Amino acid sequence: MLGKSKWLNFLALTIYAFLYAPILVLIIFSFEQSKIAVHWTGFSLKWYQQLFVDETLGMALLNSLIVASVSVFFSATMGTLAAVGLTRLHFKGKSLYRAMITLPIIIPEIAMAVSALTLFLFMGIRLSLATVIVSHIVFCVAYVVLTVMGRMEGIDRSLEEAAQDLGASPVVAFFRVTLPLLMPGIIAGSLMAFVLSLDDFIITQFNAGVGATTLPLRIYSMVKFGVSPEINALSTLMILSTVSLTLLAEFTRNVGTRSKNVLVAQTETDALKT
Repeated sequence: MLGKSKWLNFLALTIYAFLYAPILVLIIFSFEQSKIAVHWTGFSLKWYQQLFVDETLGMALLNSLIVASVSVFFSATMGTLAAVGLTRLHFKGKSLYRAMITLPIIIPEIAMAVSALTLFLFMGIRLSLATVIVSHIVFCVAYVVLTVMGRMEGIDRSLEEAAQDLGASPVVAFFRVTLPLLMPGIIAGSLMAFVLSLDDFIITQFNAGVGATTLPLRIYSMVKFGVSPEINALSTLMILSTVSLTLLAEFTRNVGTRSKNVLVAQTETDALKT
C-alpha cells in the first residue's frame, strides 16, 4: 500500500513539473541580468523597471484594461439576465437556447475571429478598439452565463417564496434575496471573463484596428525580435495577475457559500416568527 502511495506521489509530482516547469523557468529568467535570456549571468530588476518607462507598453496595457473592463460589464449584465431566464423560465426551445450559449466556447477561436471580422467588414464598420470590445463580449457572455447558471440552480426557490410571504414583491425578493446569493457566481464569472479578455490574442489580432494594440499584441510584436528578459518580466506580471484574480474568485465563492447559509437561516427565522 505504501509503495502504491509513493508511486502516485511521484506521478503527481511529474505531472506538476511538466505543467509548471516552463512557468518557473520564465519567472527565473525574468530576473536575468543579461539581455540574452539563455544562460544565467546574474540577478537584476532592471527589466521590471524598464516596463514602467515603456510608453508603448503602457498604452497597450491601458487598451487591454479598457477592453476587459467594458467587456466584463456588459457580459456580466447580459449573462446574469440570460442565466436567470434560462434557469427560472420554461418556454419552447429552452434546451436549444441553452446549447447555443455554449457555442462561443466550443467553436474554435480562429473561426470566431474570422466570423466577427467578416461581419464588421460586411457592415462597413471600421476596425477599432470598439470592434475588439464587441468581439470579446461575444465569448465573455458564455462564461458568465454558465457560471451564474451553476450558482442559480443551487438556490432554493423557497427562499424567494418565503420573502414574498413576508410581504416582498417578486422584484424586491429578487434584489433582496436572489441577487445577493447570485453575486459570488456573478463575480467569479466576471473575473474569469476579465482574465480571458485580458489574455486574448487571436480574436483581438483579427479585429483590432490602427491604434488598438492590446497587451498580448504588443508582446507578440516584441517576440518577433527575440525573447528577452523584458518579455519574461511582463509575462511574469501577467501570470501573477491571473493567479491573484483566480484566488480572489475562489475566495469570493467561499464567502458567498457562507453568506448563503446565513441568509437561509435568517429567512427561515423570519418565516417562523410570522
